Amino acid sequence: MLDSILPPRADNDFHGHRLAPWLLGLVLLPRIAIGLGSIFNGRNGAAVVDGIPLASYPTSAVEQVVNMLALLGLASFTFGALGFVVLLRYRSLIPAMFATLLLYQGGRQAIHHFIPTEPVGTAPGAIVNLVLLAMMLGGFALSLVPRQRTTRNFA
Repeated sequence: MLDSILPPRADNDFHGHRLAPWLLGLVLLPRIAIGLGSIFNGRNGAAVVDGIPLASYPTSAVEQVVNMLALLGLASFTFGALGFVVLLRYRSLIPAMFATLLLYQGGRQAIHHFIPTEPVGTAPGAIVNLVLLAMMLGGFALSLVPRQRTTRNFA
C-alpha cells in the first residue's frame, strides 16, 4: 500500500480509479479559491465565512487576524497549485497528494479541537470544509483502488 501512496517513480502513470483525479480537481479548485479569497479579501472572509467578530476587536488585533488568514490562504493556494502540478504532470502522486491534503485537514481539525474558537452565528466555512473532507477521503480511497482492466473477447 505504501508503494501506492509513495510510488518509486513520480510519473504520469496513474493506476487508481479513474474518478480519483476528478475528485482531486474538485477539491483543489475551492482550495485555490479559498486561498485567494483569504489573501485578497481576508477581512470579509473572516467575518462572513469564518464567523469571527472582527468589529468587536481592536484595530491591531483585526490586522493580526487578517494577516494570519492571508498566510493560511497562501498555504491553501500553494497546496492547490501543487495539486494541479500533480494532476497535470505527476499523476502517480495523486494518492500522496490526497494523503497530504488529509494530513493538513486533519491537523487543522485537531488544532480546532485543542484550541477551540466560538464563531458568531453559523460559519459556512465549516460546512465547506466538511464537504471537502468527505471528497478527500473518497478520492484517497478511490486512488488506492486498482483500475479495472477491461478485455474484449471478439471470438
